[in-house]
Amino acid sequence: MADNRGSTARKSAMNIDAALVRELADMLAETGLTEIEVEDGDRKIRVSRGAVAAATPVAATPVAVAAPAAAPAPAAPAADAGPDVSKAIRSPMVGTAYLLPEPGAAAYVKTGDAVKAGDTLLIVEAMKVMNPITAPRDGTVGAILIENGQPVEYDQPLVVIS
Repeated sequence: MADNRGSTARKSAMNIDAALVRELADMLAETGLTEIEVEDGDRKIRVSRGAVAAATPVAATPVAVAAPAAAPAPAAPAADAGPDVSKAIRSPMVGTAYLLPEPGAAAYVKTGDAVKAGDTLLIVEAMKVMNPITAPRDGTVGAILIENGQPVEYDQPLVVIS
């Protein structure tokens, strides 16, 4: 009988809302995020697609053309932006960064442009909401550290303003 009580206790403790899990999984697919965690009182649900994310870089690594192209590109900006990391504008959220207001339009800013505090530098889309990232101060765009349409992480350097 003790086994039945333990089994009953486990069943009530593992009451999972399958619809919520599916909704969170759909949200992962729509936003390109790798993990979502939701907390409601003492209940916490985490949905992660770490296995898929790990498989993608492995598939990209064997491609001889992509690997050399990807390696030098980040190395050059990192070397240039290294001393200016303190001046980099960082992403306030996880999302997709857009340098253009719409496809085919001119970029908000390009390297060498003078910007004033409040000027839009780019947009980060998170959960279907377009969030403008603005210049916090006057200056000159020293480097743009991301590509248009690139997924970005929280606190990732985006643009260096000198």
